[in-house]
Amino acid sequence: MMTQATNTFQSRPYPKPQSRLILGDCITILKTLPSQSIDLVVTDPPYLVNYTARDGRKIMGDTCKKWVYPAFQEIARVLKNNAFIVSFYGWHKIQHFMQVWMTLGLSPVGHFACVKKYASKRGFTASHHENAYLLAKGHPRLSSAKAPRSVLEMPYSGNKLHPTQKPVELLSTFIKAYSRPGDTILDPFAGSASTAIAAKSAGRECIAIEKDPQYFALAKQRLQSLLLQG
Repeated sequence: MMTQATNTFQSRPYPKPQSRLILGDCITILKTLPSQSIDLVVTDPPYLVNYTARDGRKIMGDTCKKWVYPAFQEIARVLKNNAFIVSFYGWHKIQHFMQVWMTLGLSPVGHFACVKKYASKRGFTASHHENAYLLAKGHPRLSSAKAPRSVLEMPYSGNKLHPTQKPVELLSTFIKAYSRPGDTILDPFAGSASTAIAAKSAGRECIAIEKDPQYFALAKQRLQSLLLQG
């Protein structure tokens, strides 16, 4: 898998990984990062549901589960001890994710319901929320004063750049609660780089990895525009 790094952020000295946006498969890319070099992971992986947006856009890796274990194995390796992962997931495929998380020693310590004012899907229910787990590697400490609510508002992103584009405001909540300024945030399923935008805006570094060249190009343009705006 081809990789392409874009120097969209200021670099930091080793052992801090250099902040960048990378085109490639996250399993391959993560193997190049030092162990315990990431302070926080915030990510929105494929839900394993073969999702197709109304305009026909699809998501790589959304039709099989074979990547889940090796991807989170590398995520767990590069994450520092006593640190957190915030991972979105598809509620009806949670068994595939939870089994892997528990096997790798990533303990669920919190859960978020992110409420939308609109229904993204209608079936037996009208879907007005998305879910994310807060996972811990080791035994991190957190002041209860910083703990975000377990039910959060999820503003509509418009999904202009990615079919499941998460709002920067929501991701900023997680980043500010579970990391400190100057920390390095990882998003191995970067999409349109919303996590990177949130991290940069909060004074954090970020490594963002995206496999799909189409969304990578959009993410690159988005980050360059952010830097031009200061």
